[in-house]
Amino acid sequence: MIWQFAFRYFRAKKSTNAINIIAWVSVSAIAVGAGALIIILSVFNGFEGLVKSLYSSFYPSVRVSAANGKTIHLTAQQLQMIAGLRNVAHMTEVVEEKAVLRYGEGDQTIAILKGVDSNYNKVAEVNKSIVRGHFDTGDDIAYRAVLGIELEMALGVDVERSLIPISVYLPRRNVSNMVLPEDALSSGILYPSGSFAIQQEFNSKYVITNIAFMRQLLEMGRDEMSALEIRGKTGIDDRILKADIINTLGADYKVETRYEQNQSLYAIMQTEKWAVYVIMSFILVIAAFNMIGSLYMLVMEKQKDITILTAMGARSSTITRIFLAEGLIIAGTGTVIGFGLSILFCLLQQRFGLIKLEGTSFLVSAYPVSMHPADFLLVSATIVVIGVGASWYPAKRAGRQGLELKAT
Repeated sequence: MIWQFAFRYFRAKKSTNAINIIAWVSVSAIAVGAGALIIILSVFNGFEGLVKSLYSSFYPSVRVSAANGKTIHLTAQQLQMIAGLRNVAHMTEVVEEKAVLRYGEGDQTIAILKGVDSNYNKVAEVNKSIVRGHFDTGDDIAYRAVLGIELEMALGVDVERSLIPISVYLPRRNVSNMVLPEDALSSGILYPSGSFAIQQEFNSKYVITNIAFMRQLLEMGRDEMSALEIRGKTGIDDRILKADIINTLGADYKVETRYEQNQSLYAIMQTEKWAVYVIMSFILVIAAFNMIGSLYMLVMEKQKDITILTAMGARSSTITRIFLAEGLIIAGTGTVIGFGLSILFCLLQQRFGLIKLEGTSFLVSAYPVSMHPADFLLVSATIVVIGVGASWYPAKRAGRQGLELKAT
């Protein structure tokens, strides 16, 4: 009965046209707020998904490194045990160290040299991000290097045409008595083979080469490495894979999921998303003031109905719930319209890229969008709370008015 009265009041023509106008202004304001909130959250989801996809092409599902120090030792038996875990798809040994690079007679540049084995492209997907040349780390005859595109430009290398090698200088290990400063450095040469473009953080710092080259310069044993990078099987949660690795190796190693390797980045993205949600929710709060005015005027118009309901024995709580339901209908109608418009816009943006990104240095030409059901639930819950809050005072006034009439 309560919802029947509420729907009748919402659809019926009011005696004063201003009440109808204010009611639909409230619906429109909520529709705009709900639609804008969904669109903005979807854009954040799109950028978040894009960033995660870029980072997942460089960072593994799980990374095993030293809890203390810079390197770890894993025996062939330990590696075999890890490879035999049911949730492990592939793994690769890596050796990382900062190095000084020099190309020809050009300036010196500091970069991170990452030595990898033949399984690397099964764990990461850097080979799919090659923009010039090809992915080749070479062998013991000629070690090669794959550079980030920005590092390639900084060194002045032409990976497709140049035959001049890159000179590499790495700090030697366990050197205490030095006669000359040069004795503290190991040097080698790398022939550029290709360049990749993933994200500025990687493009400007990393050079990927052969792990044998790194072990040779750093005087490492075959069982020594900076980290073991592991890729989980499709659909396996990284946290489950991490637990399997810890159970196999013990707690003497630092085992991190992809999220933990980039925890600050993901935390910043989530903080930005919640900040935008709070700011955009104020649009819905402003729409709530229109609802208050609309319902207050509706209560004044329906005084005769309230009198009749009170005479028929309706309690004040019943009258209050009728006008609360009226407020929820206004909020719900605006929400449905807003959701419909936002879904239509997001689908068009995904298909045609209506709004473009300014500039030419982005990986995508238009704003990416990704709709998540959780966002629709969050916005719906927000509107219900705001709708109830905005309807409460007019509805309570209607209930008190019915009580006063009954007492009279």
